[in-house]
This record gives sequence, C-alpha cells and structure tokens, in this order.
Amino acid sequence: METLIIIGIAIVALIIFLIFFPIGIWFQALISGVHTSLVQLVFMRFRKVPPSVIVNNLISASKAGLKLNQNELEAHYLAGGRVGSVVNALISADKANMNLDFKTATAIDLAGRDVLKAVQTSVNPKVIDTPPVAAVAKDGIQLIAKARVTVRTNIKQLVGGAGEETILARVGEGIVTSIGSATSHKQVLENPDSISKLVLTKGLDSGTAFEILSIDIADIDVGKNIGAQLQMDQANADKNIAQAKAEERRAMAVAQEQEMKARAQEARAHVIEAEAEVPRAMAEAFRNGNLGIMDYYRMKNIQADTEMRESISRPATAPKTGKPTDK
Repeated sequence: METLIIIGIAIVALIIFLIFFPIGIWFQALISGVHTSLVQLVFMRFRKVPPSVIVNNLISASKAGLKLNQNELEAHYLAGGRVGSVVNALISADKANMNLDFKTATAIDLAGRDVLKAVQTSVNPKVIDTPPVAAVAKDGIQLIAKARVTVRTNIKQLVGGAGEETILARVGEGIVTSIGSATSHKQVLENPDSISKLVLTKGLDSGTAFEILSIDIADIDVGKNIGAQLQMDQANADKNIAQAKAEERRAMAVAQEQEMKARAQEARAHVIEAEAEVPRAMAEAFRNGNLGIMDYYRMKNIQADTEMRESISRPATAPKTGKPTDK
C-alpha cells in the first residue's frame, strides 16, 4: 500500500515537473543548435509567453542562417505582434537579398500590416484591377475605361504609407484627366496607351506603400453622348421657361381684360344712375318754373328726330322668318 502511494506521488510530481519544465522543447532546441536554458523556458510560462512559439521560430531562423535574439522575440509577442509572420518575412527577405532588419519588420507588423505578404509582393509584384472609370472627351462622348495596375511593395514606406485604395483613386483620377483633355474620343480609342503614359508621368505612387511599375488599359467602351444629352436638357429647360413666361403673359392679359370689363360695367352703372336722375331734374325744373311746356315739347321733338335719323342710318336686316328676302 505504501509503495502504491509513493508511486502515485512520484507520478504526480513528474506530471507537475513536465508541466512547468518543458523538457521536450528544451531538448528540441538543444539538438537544433539553439542555446536556451530550461530555467528561461520556465520563466516564459510565468511571463505568459508560449515557449514553443519562441523556440520554434528561433529554430527556423537559425536553420535559415539568421541570428535572432530570444528576448526581442518575447518582447514582440508581449506587444501583440505575430512572431511567426515576422520570422518568416525575415527569412524570405534574406533569401531575396532584401535589406529588411528585425526592427523594421516588427514595426510593420505592429502597424497592422502583413509583413510577410509585403515581402512577397515586393519580390513578386501583383496586379490591381481598377473599377470601370467613366470620363467625357471634349466632343461630349463618354468613354468607360478599365486599367490594370502592376505594383510592388515599397518596404521603406510601408509604415505610414497609403494603401491600395489610394492607388486606385489616383489612377482613376489620372484616367479621367487624360480622357477629358482629349479633343475627340476617337483619338483615345486609336491610342489607348496615351492614357497610361500620361498617368505614369504624374507620380501617383508618391506617399504610398507601393511602387507603380506599369499601368495598362485593359478595355475601353463607348458610353453615352453626354454633350447631346446636355444640349437636349438645356433645350427642354429653355422651352419650359418660355412656356412659363407665355402663360404668365396670358394670365396678365386675362386679368387686364377682366379689369376693363369691370370698369365698363361700373361706367354703365353710373350712366344708368345718371339717366334715372334726368326725370327728377325735369320735374324739379317744372316746379321751379325753369322749364316751360314748349321747351319740353321742343326737346321731345329733337329726341324723336334723332332716333329717326339713327334708325335710317342702321343697315336693313332680314326678317326672322327663315326665308330669304327678295332683292
């Protein structure tokens, strides 16, 4: 019974020892030529740094001929960096004869950039396809162009440099400027390489994390006749304005006509009112002796004579019998 207890205690002690003392990792580093002590590996666990991550990357760097500091790798891991990506990037840069040191690689990684992908892109340039860019030539014809931009990563400007979005925006702006300065859309269709040559001379990769190697126009399509469309829109706008002004003048004429009719009716009302006062004035004149009976008859005779002359001067009208009159 005592023997079993001793054996159990020994097994538990061995398990605890293996947990805190990574013998396997230490032995792996030893036979790989990476010098590190078992105590340092134990202290890594207390610093919450996985010993396997540090040791494996030290072994990879050592086999590739690089000498890296264990403490620097631990510091980069504690800072939130990706140790494996940095080490692989340093190995790739060394094989490609690129001047990339550990400090620059860790700075790129901590800046949020993929340092391994940046090294690969610097060695093997990649192609970026721009979205369709629409521009209008001076003759009013719209052209829709697509370009392929070949870029290479600029390691020195990777930290703080602009990304692919800036490259695409600048290339699109250059395409619009080039097409817009062309006299005719036929000129652009005949020489599409003139667009890429003009865009390349503008230094669009300034301040970016990439170096533009070439800009190739992949496709150009003819769009709408923007000039004619604008003229049609302007003509429609002018027509609507003219119609509005004509309607305004017509409304003013109708208003003036209504006003004149109202004034004429008002004048007729005043005449009728004045004619109604005539009998009263004559009666008053009879009562006051200002008008005699002979004067009255003389006035009636004059009125009758006037009415007779007016009836004679009027043209003869046919009787309303529906039959033609004899001439």
